[in-house]
Amino acid sequence: MIRAAIAASLALALSACATTGDTAQAHPEARAYSATADATADVDAALARASANGKRVLVVLGANWCHDSRALAGWLETPRFAALTAERYETVFVNVGMPQTGDGHNLDVARRFGLADVPGTPTLLVLTAEGRAVNLDTAASWRNASSRSEDAIFDELAALAGKPD
Repeated sequence: MIRAAIAASLALALSACATTGDTAQAHPEARAYSATADATADVDAALARASANGKRVLVVLGANWCHDSRALAGWLETPRFAALTAERYETVFVNVGMPQTGDGHNLDVARRFGLADVPGTPTLLVLTAEGRAVNLDTAASWRNASSRSEDAIFDELAALAGKPD
């Protein structure tokens, strides 16, 4: 009985971070989600830098256990994405644990900017320097990051960088 409950919980957690389809994409991976970071302080510092530099804030809510979170973090470390984010964003990686199983962390960061729930990882928030989320409608759509193409991810991040407030 306990094994069945554990197996069901694990299946639920993995499905919340699972890619869809049979297409395997080559992608870099990174483990950018610190379990010890002060996420609220990190986001506040990014907002202050964004205000001073005329940028937006890219808040990546993810976890190192999730291959989609690691894939998105990996893409953001490549030279192409690093150039985009350096020019347009202040980036913060926030460890959210496993919110879909009840073991969520730092979920107050998502709620602070109007996202009531983190149904899967990664979830991506783009904020103005004033702290307004510009992509609440698509924030949770990133949980398939490992199966997205490099160009699709880049194009969406570039568009969000210039989306009207």
